[in-house]
Amino acid sequence: MSDWTTQAADLVETAVGAVRDKAVVPTKSVARAIVYGLLAAFFAVAALALLAIGAFRLLVIAMPGDRAWAAHLIVGGIFVVLGMFVWTRRAR
Repeated sequence: MSDWTTQAADLVETAVGAVRDKAVVPTKSVARAIVYGLLAAFFAVAALALLAIGAFRLLVIAMPGDRAWAAHLIVGGIFVVLGMFVWTRRAR
């Protein structure tokens, strides 16, 4: 009688393990990739924003006299050129 209960428990354990290996493990990997990807994207966007702000501040300091408008012109021109480049690469 105890042999039958052991076989049934082993069969249930095997079935649960098979379902876990086919459903839970891939889903866990995909969820982990999505979370880490979003986290990396957030840090990249924050770093680019801080880099742009720092470049602008450096240009304002480097301009002689009261020529902050030139820093605006330079940074704006860079962003316009980058925007034009991205616009040419858009999906149609």
